[in-house]
Amino acid sequence: MSASQPAQMPPTPRRVALASAVGATIEWYDFFLYGTAAAVVFDKLYFNGLDGPAAQFAAFATFAVGFFARPVGGLVFGHFGDRIGRKQMLLLTLLIMGAGTALIGLLPTYDQIGVWAPIALVVLRVLQGIGVGGEYGGAVLLAVEYAPAARRGFYGSFAHIGVPGGLVLAATAFSVAGLLPEEAFLAWGWRACFLVSIVLLGIGAYIRLSVMETPEFAKVQERKEVSRLPLRDLLKEQPRPLLLGMGTRFVEGFTFNLFSVYLLAYVATNLDLPRSWALDAIIVGAALGVVLVPVAGALSDKVGRKPVYRVGAWIGLLFAFPAAFLVQTENRWAISLVFVIGLGVIYGTVYGPLAAFWSELFDTRYRYTALSTLYQVSGILASGLTPLIAAWLVTRGDGTLWWVAAYNVLVAAISLGSAHFLPETRGRGLDRESEGRELEPREPVGV
Repeated sequence: MSASQPAQMPPTPRRVALASAVGATIEWYDFFLYGTAAAVVFDKLYFNGLDGPAAQFAAFATFAVGFFARPVGGLVFGHFGDRIGRKQMLLLTLLIMGAGTALIGLLPTYDQIGVWAPIALVVLRVLQGIGVGGEYGGAVLLAVEYAPAARRGFYGSFAHIGVPGGLVLAATAFSVAGLLPEEAFLAWGWRACFLVSIVLLGIGAYIRLSVMETPEFAKVQERKEVSRLPLRDLLKEQPRPLLLGMGTRFVEGFTFNLFSVYLLAYVATNLDLPRSWALDAIIVGAALGVVLVPVAGALSDKVGRKPVYRVGAWIGLLFAFPAAFLVQTENRWAISLVFVIGLGVIYGTVYGPLAAFWSELFDTRYRYTALSTLYQVSGILASGLTPLIAAWLVTRGDGTLWWVAAYNVLVAAISLGSAHFLPETRGRGLDRESEGRELEPREPVGV
């Protein structure tokens, strides 16, 4: 090897999966900080000109703005990820997300600059949305397109660890900051959580620079089959899997944002209970999710993507009304159980097989665009509007959660129906030349 070519370890599936998990965790930490802050801080500092529920509603509205920006990031970075490569886009999304998050930590309040404060908050939330919109597809494909065929569910799930992992970090940061006196927490404690992103940005960039372009995309480049307009080809060739895939996303996005954002606010604001109750339970539930996501992914390599996913969706449907009942008991341990089951058991089981399931549905030529479009467009309703819808349903139910539980049942039913009409993908080849025939399992790589 020449002096001009630095030595680089060959990228193994394990190494790439870990790089994907760490990078995704950092980006989702940045994104979820905003959701936690929207539930406990922003109504007091940036919408304090409004009263009670109106301030909370406005804070959740700015939370939703990030989800409307995510499809923009998904389309832009998906397009160039399918034309130029996965790795470059992942580095750029990390920089955009880190900058937006750090600037939120420096943003003056409504009392300091008036209406410009919430306007700037919305602009920075849009920046966050664009960054994470481009992040998802690249992080998943980095892990999935390097994985051995027989363990694609397991290694692909490492990109999905970033969601509960990022929530663990965000909730822990706010839980620690919440130990400060209320005045200090509102003055600077919450800001420290956002400014930590600067350090995490450096760590994430270093890790992502250590991996190479995925072999599946390299094949497309070698055959000179790179799509000129990936979105056009996707909509022309595979619109049905795209729409049904969006349906399977519904219960995943709803579950996460109901338990991690809305119920956090409901416990602290509507029930007037200590927010530490919910934050501590969120940390435990999300930590369990970090464990169960790869377990569910590995199980999907054995029994199939759809059976594992269905188990999680059915638990979500059956637990909807018991969860509402338990939260409304106002008992700390009952509330904690709800968060642990929601973010750990339900979310971990549903989310684990989806990285491989969705990736195996689409052609490599436009797979980045397909995953970004599926995840981000459906995320507007499935994720971004969940706190707003839940808040509105609670007002319809005289402050109770029964209408939210009914909506939960509807969401789970839609997702189960969508999964029913999709094919089982375990054993499918990612490359077009192998599509339609079962792959020979490779030797598994240990973790």
